[in-house]
Amino acid sequence: MPNTLAQTWYMTQRQLMVFVWQPAYLLITLIQPVVWLFLFGSLFKNVVELGGFGTTSYLDYLVPGVVVMSALSSNMWAGMTTLDEIQRGTLNRFLTTPVSRTALANGNVVNNGLVTAFQSVVIVLLGLLGGADYAGGAVGVLVLVVASVLLGTVFGALSNALGMLVQERESIIGINTFLLLPLTFLSSAFMAPSQMPSWIRHAADVNPLDWAMVAGRSAMSPDPDWSDVASRGGGLLILAVAAVWLSTRTFRAYQRKV
Repeated sequence: MPNTLAQTWYMTQRQLMVFVWQPAYLLITLIQPVVWLFLFGSLFKNVVELGGFGTTSYLDYLVPGVVVMSALSSNMWAGMTTLDEIQRGTLNRFLTTPVSRTALANGNVVNNGLVTAFQSVVIVLLGLLGGADYAGGAVGVLVLVVASVLLGTVFGALSNALGMLVQERESIIGINTFLLLPLTFLSSAFMAPSQMPSWIRHAADVNPLDWAMVAGRSAMSPDPDWSDVASRGGGLLILAVAAVWLSTRTFRAYQRKV
Protein backbone atom coordinates (compact mmCIF):
# COMPACT_ATOMS: atom_id res chain seq x y z
CA MET A 1 0.00 0.00 0.00
CA PRO A 2 2.76 2.55 0.82
CA ASN A 3 4.41 1.79 -2.53
CA THR A 4 1.10 2.21 -4.36
CA LEU A 5 0.47 5.57 -2.70
CA ALA A 6 4.01 6.77 -3.46
CA GLN A 7 3.74 5.68 -7.09
CA THR A 8 0.30 7.28 -7.43
CA TRP A 9 1.79 10.53 -6.16
CA TYR A 10 4.62 10.23 -8.70
CA MET A 11 2.12 9.75 -11.54
CA THR A 12 0.14 12.70 -10.19
CA GLN A 13 3.25 14.89 -10.21
CA ARG A 14 3.74 14.08 -13.89
CA GLN A 15 0.31 15.53 -14.60
CA LEU A 16 0.86 18.55 -12.36
CA MET A 17 3.95 19.50 -14.38
CA VAL A 18 1.56 20.81 -17.03
CA PHE A 19 0.84 23.77 -14.77
CA VAL A 20 4.55 24.36 -14.19
CA TRP A 21 5.30 24.55 -17.89
CA GLN A 22 2.00 26.15 -18.91
CA PRO A 23 0.70 28.18 -15.92
CA ALA A 24 -1.68 30.09 -18.21
CA TYR A 25 -3.63 26.86 -18.65
CA LEU A 26 -4.86 27.04 -15.06
CA LEU A 27 -6.10 30.59 -15.60
CA ILE A 28 -7.87 29.57 -18.79
CA THR A 29 -9.79 26.87 -16.90
CA LEU A 30 -11.18 29.59 -14.62
CA ILE A 31 -12.62 31.72 -17.43
CA GLN A 32 -15.86 29.75 -17.78
CA PRO A 33 -16.58 29.70 -13.99
CA VAL A 34 -16.03 33.47 -13.86
CA VAL A 35 -18.51 33.92 -16.73
CA TRP A 36 -21.06 31.73 -14.94
CA LEU A 37 -20.49 33.47 -11.64
CA PHE A 38 -20.74 37.09 -12.66
CA LEU A 39 -22.73 36.95 -15.90
CA PHE A 40 -25.43 34.63 -14.56
CA GLY A 41 -25.19 36.27 -11.14
CA SER A 42 -26.00 39.66 -12.67
CA LEU A 43 -28.53 38.41 -15.19
CA PHE A 44 -30.67 36.49 -12.69
CA LYS A 45 -29.99 38.47 -9.49
CA ASN A 46 -33.68 39.35 -9.03
CA VAL A 47 -34.85 35.76 -9.33
CA VAL A 48 -34.48 35.28 -5.56
CA GLU A 49 -37.63 37.40 -5.15
CA LEU A 50 -39.57 34.31 -6.29
CA GLY A 51 -38.66 32.64 -2.99
CA GLY A 52 -37.28 29.24 -2.08
CA PHE A 53 -33.59 30.14 -2.44
CA GLY A 54 -32.89 30.39 1.28
CA THR A 55 -31.09 33.71 0.79
CA THR A 56 -31.75 37.23 -0.43
CA SER A 57 -28.62 37.21 -2.61
CA TYR A 58 -28.59 35.15 -5.79
CA LEU A 59 -24.77 35.17 -5.73
CA ASP A 60 -24.84 33.32 -2.38
CA TYR A 61 -27.00 30.67 -4.02
CA LEU A 62 -25.01 30.55 -7.26
CA VAL A 63 -21.47 30.12 -5.90
CA PRO A 64 -21.89 26.45 -4.80
CA GLY A 65 -23.53 25.68 -8.15
CA VAL A 66 -20.63 27.18 -10.10
CA VAL A 67 -18.07 25.34 -7.95
CA VAL A 68 -19.77 22.00 -8.57
CA MET A 69 -20.37 22.64 -12.29
CA SER A 70 -16.69 23.51 -12.71
CA ALA A 71 -15.71 20.26 -11.01
CA LEU A 72 -17.95 18.34 -13.38
CA SER A 73 -16.88 20.05 -16.60
CA SER A 74 -13.14 19.85 -15.90
CA ASN A 75 -13.08 16.23 -14.72
CA MET A 76 -15.19 14.89 -17.57
CA TRP A 77 -12.15 15.33 -19.83
CA ALA A 78 -9.79 13.15 -17.77
CA GLY A 79 -10.15 10.41 -20.36
CA MET A 80 -8.52 12.64 -22.98
CA THR A 81 -5.29 12.62 -20.95
CA THR A 82 -5.40 8.83 -20.76
CA LEU A 83 -6.06 8.64 -24.48
CA ASP A 84 -3.09 10.92 -25.21
CA GLU A 85 -0.83 8.64 -23.15
CA ILE A 86 -2.11 5.59 -25.03
CA GLN A 87 -1.63 7.16 -28.46
CA ARG A 88 1.86 8.45 -27.63
CA GLY A 89 2.85 5.01 -26.33
CA THR A 90 3.73 6.42 -22.90
CA LEU A 91 1.24 4.21 -21.07
CA ASN A 92 2.49 1.05 -22.75
CA ARG A 93 6.07 1.88 -21.79
CA PHE A 94 5.01 2.24 -18.16
CA LEU A 95 3.50 -1.24 -18.39
CA THR A 96 7.00 -2.66 -18.79
CA THR A 97 7.91 -1.32 -15.33
CA PRO A 98 6.87 -2.69 -11.91
CA VAL A 99 4.84 0.44 -11.13
CA SER A 100 1.44 -0.18 -9.53
CA ARG A 101 -1.38 -0.53 -12.05
CA THR A 102 -3.66 1.39 -9.67
CA ALA A 103 -1.18 4.28 -9.78
CA LEU A 104 -1.10 4.19 -13.58
CA ALA A 105 -4.88 4.07 -13.81
CA ASN A 106 -5.67 6.85 -11.38
CA GLY A 107 -2.75 9.27 -11.30
CA ASN A 108 -4.62 11.75 -13.47
CA VAL A 109 -7.76 11.33 -11.35
CA VAL A 110 -5.80 12.43 -8.27
CA ASN A 111 -4.30 15.27 -10.28
CA ASN A 112 -7.75 16.44 -11.33
CA GLY A 113 -8.90 16.23 -7.71
CA LEU A 114 -6.14 18.58 -6.61
CA VAL A 115 -6.86 20.97 -9.46
CA THR A 116 -10.59 20.83 -8.64
CA ALA A 117 -9.88 21.73 -5.01
CA PHE A 118 -7.77 24.70 -6.11
CA GLN A 119 -10.39 25.88 -8.60
CA SER A 120 -13.13 25.55 -6.00
CA VAL A 121 -11.25 27.71 -3.49
CA VAL A 122 -10.55 30.35 -6.16
CA ILE A 123 -14.24 30.47 -7.17
CA VAL A 124 -15.30 30.80 -3.53
CA LEU A 125 -12.84 33.69 -3.09
CA LEU A 126 -14.10 35.37 -6.28
CA GLY A 127 -17.65 35.06 -4.99
CA LEU A 128 -16.54 36.62 -1.72
CA LEU A 129 -15.01 39.53 -3.62
CA GLY A 130 -18.26 39.88 -5.56
CA GLY A 131 -20.26 40.27 -2.35
CA ALA A 132 -21.30 36.71 -1.50
CA ASP A 133 -21.77 35.85 2.16
CA TYR A 134 -20.92 32.38 3.45
CA ALA A 135 -22.83 32.02 6.70
CA GLY A 136 -21.50 28.49 7.22
CA GLY A 137 -17.96 29.83 7.49
CA ALA A 138 -14.80 27.86 6.80
CA VAL A 139 -16.45 24.53 7.66
CA GLY A 140 -19.15 25.12 5.07
CA VAL A 141 -16.60 26.05 2.43
CA LEU A 142 -14.57 22.93 3.27
CA VAL A 143 -17.65 20.72 2.84
CA LEU A 144 -18.34 22.34 -0.54
CA VAL A 145 -14.75 21.76 -1.71
CA VAL A 146 -14.79 18.12 -0.56
CA ALA A 147 -18.15 17.54 -2.28
CA SER A 148 -16.83 19.02 -5.54
CA VAL A 149 -13.69 16.86 -5.35
CA LEU A 150 -15.78 13.72 -4.76
CA LEU A 151 -18.01 14.59 -7.71
CA GLY A 152 -14.93 15.27 -9.83
CA THR A 153 -13.49 11.91 -8.82
CA VAL A 154 -16.66 10.13 -9.93
CA PHE A 155 -16.66 11.64 -13.40
CA GLY A 156 -12.87 11.75 -13.73
CA ALA A 157 -12.57 8.03 -13.05
CA LEU A 158 -15.49 7.23 -15.38
CA SER A 159 -13.93 9.38 -18.11
CA ASN A 160 -10.64 7.59 -17.52
CA ALA A 161 -12.34 4.24 -18.02
CA LEU A 162 -14.11 5.56 -21.11
CA GLY A 163 -10.81 6.70 -22.62
CA MET A 164 -9.35 3.22 -22.24
CA LEU A 165 -12.45 1.56 -23.65
CA VAL A 166 -13.27 3.63 -26.72
CA GLN A 167 -9.79 5.08 -27.48
CA GLU A 168 -11.38 7.66 -29.78
CA ARG A 169 -11.42 11.41 -29.16
CA GLU A 170 -14.68 11.88 -31.02
CA SER A 171 -16.48 9.40 -28.78
CA ILE A 172 -15.29 11.10 -25.59
CA ILE A 173 -16.20 14.54 -26.93
CA GLY A 174 -19.62 13.34 -28.04
CA ILE A 175 -20.48 11.64 -24.74
CA ASN A 176 -19.26 14.57 -22.65
CA THR A 177 -21.15 17.09 -24.73
CA PHE A 178 -24.28 14.97 -24.50
CA LEU A 179 -24.09 14.68 -20.69
CA LEU A 180 -22.87 18.09 -19.56
CA LEU A 181 -25.91 20.29 -20.18
CA PRO A 182 -28.58 17.76 -19.13
CA LEU A 183 -26.75 17.05 -15.86
CA THR A 184 -26.41 20.79 -15.26
CA PHE A 185 -29.99 21.80 -15.96
CA LEU A 186 -31.51 18.74 -14.27
CA SER A 187 -30.16 20.12 -11.01
CA SER A 188 -30.56 23.08 -8.70
CA ALA A 189 -27.53 24.85 -10.20
CA PHE A 190 -29.42 28.00 -11.22
CA MET A 191 -32.92 27.63 -9.79
CA ALA A 192 -34.35 26.76 -6.39
CA PRO A 193 -36.04 23.32 -6.34
CA SER A 194 -39.37 24.87 -5.30
CA GLN A 195 -39.39 26.87 -8.54
CA MET A 196 -38.64 23.91 -10.81
CA PRO A 197 -41.18 21.63 -12.53
CA SER A 198 -41.84 18.50 -10.50
CA TRP A 199 -40.23 16.17 -13.04
CA ILE A 200 -36.97 18.16 -12.90
CA ARG A 201 -37.05 18.04 -9.08
CA HIS A 202 -37.37 14.26 -9.23
CA ALA A 203 -34.53 14.04 -11.76
CA ALA A 204 -32.37 16.24 -9.52
CA ASP A 205 -32.94 13.88 -6.60
CA VAL A 206 -30.94 11.17 -8.41
CA ASN A 207 -28.41 13.50 -10.03
CA PRO A 208 -24.93 13.30 -8.36
CA LEU A 209 -24.28 16.87 -9.51
CA ASP A 210 -27.23 18.02 -7.40
CA TRP A 211 -26.06 15.93 -4.43
CA ALA A 212 -22.83 17.92 -4.32
CA MET A 213 -24.74 21.20 -4.60
CA VAL A 214 -27.19 20.29 -1.83
CA ALA A 215 -24.36 19.19 0.47
CA GLY A 216 -22.38 22.37 -0.20
CA ARG A 217 -25.31 24.77 0.05
CA SER A 218 -26.62 23.18 3.23
CA ALA A 219 -23.21 23.33 4.92
CA MET A 220 -22.76 26.97 3.90
CA SER A 221 -26.19 28.07 5.13
CA PRO A 222 -26.83 29.80 8.47
CA ASP A 223 -28.56 26.66 9.79
CA PRO A 224 -26.91 23.61 8.14
CA ASP A 225 -28.89 20.40 7.76
CA TRP A 226 -26.11 17.92 8.49
CA SER A 227 -28.32 14.96 7.63
CA ASP A 228 -28.51 16.30 4.06
CA VAL A 229 -24.76 16.81 4.04
CA ALA A 230 -24.12 13.28 5.32
CA SER A 231 -26.58 11.54 2.98
CA ARG A 232 -25.49 13.37 -0.18
CA GLY A 233 -21.82 13.28 0.75
CA GLY A 234 -22.03 9.59 1.60
CA GLY A 235 -23.68 8.89 -1.76
CA LEU A 236 -20.90 10.76 -3.56
CA LEU A 237 -18.23 8.85 -1.62
CA ILE A 238 -19.77 5.49 -2.58
CA LEU A 239 -19.97 6.53 -6.23
CA ALA A 240 -16.36 7.78 -6.16
CA VAL A 241 -15.07 4.48 -4.75
CA ALA A 242 -17.08 2.52 -7.32
CA ALA A 243 -15.85 4.72 -10.20
CA VAL A 244 -12.19 4.38 -9.16
CA TRP A 245 -12.65 0.60 -8.87
CA LEU A 246 -14.18 0.50 -12.36
CA SER A 247 -11.37 2.64 -13.76
CA THR A 248 -8.76 0.28 -12.29
CA ARG A 249 -10.58 -2.81 -13.61
CA THR A 250 -10.85 -1.22 -17.05
CA PHE A 251 -7.13 -0.48 -17.00
CA ARG A 252 -6.34 -4.12 -16.21
CA ALA A 253 -8.57 -5.19 -19.09
CA TYR A 254 -6.68 -2.78 -21.37
CA GLN A 255 -3.37 -4.17 -20.11
CA ARG A 256 -4.33 -7.72 -21.07
CA LYS A 257 -4.95 -6.55 -24.66
CA VAL A 258 -1.50 -4.99 -25.04
